[in-house]
Amino acid sequence: MRTRAVLLSLVWAATLVASAGRASATDCSGLYSSCVNSDTLWPHAGPSRFVAIGSTETVEPGQVGFGLVSSYLSRPILLGTATPGPGGTRQYAVDNQVNGTFLWAYGVTDALELDLAVPLTFVQDGAGLTPLTGGNGLKDTAVRDLRFGFTYALLPHSRVAPTARAESFGLAARLEVSAPTGDEAQLAGEGSGVFVPSVTADWRRGRFFVGGEVGARLRPTVDLQGARIGPQLVTELGAGFDILPRELLTAIVEAWALPGFAQQETLSSSYPGVFAATPNGTYLAPAEWQLSARTAPLSRGDFSIQLGGGGPLPITNGALTTPRFRFTLGVRWAPTGRPAPATAAATAATAGGAAMAPAAPPPVVDLHLASARDVCRSDPDLVDGFKDTDGCPDEDQDKDGIDDRLDRCPMVPEDFVGLTDGCPDKP
Repeated sequence: MRTRAVLLSLVWAATLVASAGRASATDCSGLYSSCVNSDTLWPHAGPSRFVAIGSTETVEPGQVGFGLVSSYLSRPILLGTATPGPGGTRQYAVDNQVNGTFLWAYGVTDALELDLAVPLTFVQDGAGLTPLTGGNGLKDTAVRDLRFGFTYALLPHSRVAPTARAESFGLAARLEVSAPTGDEAQLAGEGSGVFVPSVTADWRRGRFFVGGEVGARLRPTVDLQGARIGPQLVTELGAGFDILPRELLTAIVEAWALPGFAQQETLSSSYPGVFAATPNGTYLAPAEWQLSARTAPLSRGDFSIQLGGGGPLPITNGALTTPRFRFTLGVRWAPTGRPAPATAAATAATAGGAAMAPAAPPPVVDLHLASARDVCRSDPDLVDGFKDTDGCPDEDQDKDGIDDRLDRCPMVPEDFVGLTDGCPDKP
């Protein structure tokens, strides 16, 4: 019942975002719209081994995960402006930019996780749309569009220790909604909500794993100097290998591309200040690759640090919102409910060092009786010459607390004066 209420609340909130938007003085129409998100990397909340690809794991029920993924990107948006000479010139609408995305995840059930992402621009520079529309350039900082949604593990991995991972396959469905809370005038937000449904799958065997995600970013189309950004397909693929055991050091390579469905246009002008847009048969497809190193130093693997860098894929051909290069740094805490790995003694025993660990005493067994004749199967009887035929522990006939097999006088109680051997001391 609680899960259904949570899902209905998310759908209701997403509907409000899409229908109402927010009050804004920014006009997203026309040929020079600033309602463009300059950063196409949208990291997911919760556990993750990749930078861009979402995880099929979810946070443990009743637990909260959080993290920060920061990114430096160079020249994601370039503009062409006319000059008295031929060829024109290029202006960097966004030259250098450092963004950070604060992530939170809450485990509702063993398979359902609620997600929240709050991205900000910490520092940036560039001309903005000043070369085209006049006005001021970019501010030093900006608020970007927040995102919220949920992840549901359709085929979850077992919550096992990192050292115990065998071959397994995971599958998860995800719905994310980007709300128009960002600064559109700073190329940091969009004028409406963006719906992002996706499906993530991964496969693991020993230290090797692969993952992929397919989805869509559903949004209205806006124009920026002939570049049209609208609905996009989300395709992401990656692979990794644990160089050191227990995820102490992992190498990961991944790539993502966002082919657009909106046909691009060419602007032409017959009169000064009057432009016509003509479809040119091409489509925008921002695409990047990244190589990263990840470490999870704690025993359960809940805390991780990931550092990576990369650049555009050759298929982009200078596509808008594709940076010249990008570097990322991510720090996450995502409790998944895995047990701690084996103790040091068990690890040493597995590696052939069992002699260094204290051995358990061998069990005492009835060496002289078969189980069919053993009256006391749960209580062993030692072979000591006293009633060794019933399989039961020795009796204490004189009730002095000393078993008869150790009592020198089994029929006379010990008085515990002087030597304690089961016999009373002589007067």
